[in-house]
Amino acid sequence: MAAVEALKMKYPGAEAWQMGDSPELASELAELIKRGIKTASCGSFASYQQEASAPRIGSYNIILDGQNVPVCVTRLMSMRLVRFCDVTEAFARKEGEGDLSLEYWQKEHQRFFTGEGHFSEEMELIAEEFEVVEVL
Repeated sequence: MAAVEALKMKYPGAEAWQMGDSPELASELAELIKRGIKTASCGSFASYQQEASAPRIGSYNIILDGQNVPVCVTRLMSMRLVRFCDVTEAFARKEGEGDLSLEYWQKEHQRFFTGEGHFSEEMELIAEEFEVVEVL
């Protein structure tokens, strides 16, 4: 993890983490982010409220693959509160996954949130958009 510590020195306050719910998905999503295909993500508002240090606009994130190897660094550009049922086709496309459709996004995110133990069409999400600032 020396690479992560060096990156934290370069990007003070940066958090290092994986996306997804498996090592395979973490690697797939990290690659999509690195290539600039995935420029958005979301999480349940309830989960954000439980985090000790919630992300802030302008903060940096070190994106790890499924083996905890840093792949790139992103900067959070925007955040907004949106209900699951109000997510748009445009946002689903920015998430960069599958066939980029809203239907794919809904199916996969329903699976993910159900697996976390809390899904509802009305659930509130934090929708984030980010940009890659360094590819490693």
